[in-house]
Amino acid sequence: MHPLHEHINRQIKLSNADFDTLIGYFKTVHFNKGDQIILPQQSVTHQYFVLKGCLRTFLLDANGKEHTIQFAIENWWVSDYIAYYKNTDAVLTVECIEDCALLKIDQADIHVLFDQVPLVERFFRLQLENAFVAFQTRILSNLRETAEKRYLLFIKAYPDIEQRVKNYQIASFLGVTPESLSRLRKQSIASK
Repeated sequence: MHPLHEHINRQIKLSNADFDTLIGYFKTVHFNKGDQIILPQQSVTHQYFVLKGCLRTFLLDANGKEHTIQFAIENWWVSDYIAYYKNTDAVLTVECIEDCALLKIDQADIHVLFDQVPLVERFFRLQLENAFVAFQTRILSNLRETAEKRYLLFIKAYPDIEQRVKNYQIASFLGVTPESLSRLRKQSIASK
């Protein structure tokens, strides 16, 4: 079964015929490690499903400091969703940390697809609800959890990702310095 079909079937049951209609609206694209597929000030008309690879979404602040918002690994979705849904220019950068194979779908095509296969609209609504909950959970975690607890939650959400991304990227996701991240790892290993 196609990875996207498996992914969708975790939320809804989509027939093979409906999946064949759906996949016709997606295009497979390949990017190299280091490629930036979304840049600030660009319009954003696509969202991406990760077939293979790892990407990072980050914000570059006025002082040039990177703030990692999301990592996207296999079976995850990625885009600058504010720009995508609000038809504004991107403020985030989406960068390939590894060579990537992605499925991309255009915003206009998704609305045509919703009319052709109404069940797909339900899937994307559920995806949006899950993403909203995940982002709100992360914000609350950053506000009330210790750095150690945030690190443990990160490892749970992204198992085995530490071998795929750089330490400073994980540190920027957690809102800590790379030195603090090293201490958190040592504490985590010592407590096992």
